[in-house]
Amino acid sequence: MKAIVYTEYGPPDVLQLKEVERPTPKDNEILARVYATAVTFGQVIARDFTFSPRKFWLPIALWLPARMDFGFSKPRHQILGSELAGEVEAVGKDVTSFKEGDQVFGFSARFGAYAEYVCLPEDGVVALKPDNMTYEEAAVVPHGALTALFFMKKANIQSGEHVLINGASGGIGQFAVQLAKYSGAQVTGVCSTSKLELVKSLGADEVIDYTQEDFTQNGHTYDVIFDTARVTSFSKCKNSLSHNGRYLLAVFGMREVFQMLGTSFVGSKKVICGLAPIRKQDLIYLKELIQAGKLRAVIDRRYPLEQTAEAHRYFESGQRKGYVVITVAHNNKV
Repeated sequence: MKAIVYTEYGPPDVLQLKEVERPTPKDNEILARVYATAVTFGQVIARDFTFSPRKFWLPIALWLPARMDFGFSKPRHQILGSELAGEVEAVGKDVTSFKEGDQVFGFSARFGAYAEYVCLPEDGVVALKPDNMTYEEAAVVPHGALTALFFMKKANIQSGEHVLINGASGGIGQFAVQLAKYSGAQVTGVCSTSKLELVKSLGADEVIDYTQEDFTQNGHTYDVIFDTARVTSFSKCKNSLSHNGRYLLAVFGMREVFQMLGTSFVGSKKVICGLAPIRKQDLIYLKELIQAGKLRAVIDRRYPLEQTAEAHRYFESGQRKGYVVITVAHNNKV
């Protein structure tokens, strides 16, 4: 089968199209024929995992375990790609909840989705694809939507509360806007000038262009501030939080961990951060919301599998408005 392989860390050019052996599903696994996968922040980090602990985007204590998993001198998992949508090609003898021909979407914990086929455990994060989404749209859901759902649940948003999403046009942000609206909140999205219309289209009641206005200085207060990219700080946002306000961070370091522990005992305003678990039941819940027309995915560009390096390059350019998707053709079917 065709797959994008990388044998060393580095820039997008380390991603090379090669022929590799097609995987065989174990007794409890399905073999998925991949039609679409996504470029995400996590895939970019895994591709170029050459930075020191000081530059790690999570607490330093997690750097060593992450590096051990990814590989020290070279990648341990040579085919990237976690998010995917496709069709069940074959099932192991013990599989009962899927059959050949089922359209599925999900998350591969051990990568492998930058390929024509990947194996997934039946009890893993995989479900039947929403009928009202294309493969490309469904492929991006496991990344941003599952993370956004985790933080929206942690915030326990109530109807009528005011929620601000910083980075509202990003992969996590676009789903956070929609989930907050579904909870009945008044939503403000913060993004750059070129992405204002996108965020409005997702249902934001108000949008702020961060190149023109600093939301921490406009005198407004919010019950929830969700920073999807760690571009603010609790100290800077504290005065913009209501009495029982919650400050959420999708990307965080040790300082934010100590702030979370401290604010859990002192004061009415809370810092909430953490690693979002990727769970099957949450994926199924999101599928139900999608089927009901409550969530949609925004795709900016699509690249064929053989142009995965270009897809990564565009992702890193900062120009994207929505997701960057990689499509995988099988006998002219995508």
